[in-house]
Amino acid sequence: MYIERTITQTIIQAIKPGKVVVLYGARQVGKSTLISHICQQLNFTTFQTSADDIEVRTILSSQRTKELQNMVGNNQLIFIDEAQRVENIGLNLKIIIDSMPHVRIIVTGSSSLELAARINEPLTGRKETFHLGPISFAELAAHSSLFEARQQLQLLMRYGSYPALLSLSGDQEKRAYLKNLLNDYLYRDILNLGLVEKPAKLQQLLKLLAYQVGSEASLSELGAQLQLDSKSVARYISLLEQSFVLFRLGGYSTNLRKEVSKKQKYFFWDVGVRNALIDRFEALELRQDTGALWENFLIIEHRKRDYPNFEWIDDYFWRTKAGSEVDYIEVKDGRPQAFEVKWGGTRRPSAAAWRNNYPNAPFTLINQDNFPDFIV
Repeated sequence: MYIERTITQTIIQAIKPGKVVVLYGARQVGKSTLISHICQQLNFTTFQTSADDIEVRTILSSQRTKELQNMVGNNQLIFIDEAQRVENIGLNLKIIIDSMPHVRIIVTGSSSLELAARINEPLTGRKETFHLGPISFAELAAHSSLFEARQQLQLLMRYGSYPALLSLSGDQEKRAYLKNLLNDYLYRDILNLGLVEKPAKLQQLLKLLAYQVGSEASLSELGAQLQLDSKSVARYISLLEQSFVLFRLGGYSTNLRKEVSKKQKYFFWDVGVRNALIDRFEALELRQDTGALWENFLIIEHRKRDYPNFEWIDDYFWRTKAGSEVDYIEVKDGRPQAFEVKWGGTRRPSAAAWRNNYPNAPFTLINQDNFPDFIV
């Protein structure tokens, strides 16, 4: 089953002669499938290859114009998968563009750790960059219907939305897939690059953050639990962000005397990964963390909805030193908007505090009734 990705037409419009389209995303989110689907739609002669192939990798890192031209041949479109594995990939792509200006290039990478550093300077002004996450709720709704997508809500919150999961029917199959993802794929790039001195600490850190989803996390407290210094914890978290495992929200503040701005909240790009880390897949009515899971799910689905359309936003959480808190603050064109996320009930405990501090900024409660307005 192929589900059309929201970002498809945006990528197609970016494919132009002399340009490189770069698609980032975690492993297994469907980057190769998406680009292959796009290549089939376009009326270009296409050369598709993967840098996992040693011979291909050797040619792509050769910096020899003739060898690169021979590889490209008369093709109009080049698709290179796992491009982060190619040494000096940016310089070699520049050679291809300079010597064959008619060629269009697409590269994918499962991590921005090395690929971004290798392509940014050589390809300044010649590339467009995109990010692909797991299947979004909006994409599921467009594929079938909003009603059918809502019927899958509990499964999505328990197991997440990696594409392969959608073709698996049994709970045991889904759990086995996620466990395999954790063990073999999730942070393979970090470990392969040798950037983590203590790999076991990395997984312990992820587990701690999984338990603290929706809560403020202190680097010093995390470090104390892991027996690591705060700088090491911060570096590990940065690596996990660059590998599209998690992301952070900072505290929103325009009044430092009243508002908390230095702490962070961490959320996972996929809630199934989060649940696999703590081995919790129970039905939502049996869980004590449903509220935090709901918050992570809605925030990431909101991001997945907006990012492909280039509606880049600044987002935060908000808390006062007196204890009032709002789950999600979105700032567009300098104007904040508050969203309180509730799994059950209609109480707005922080609405009054928010309006007292920001009387002209909207406040919206997001619950099970109206959540599609927030993510579709």
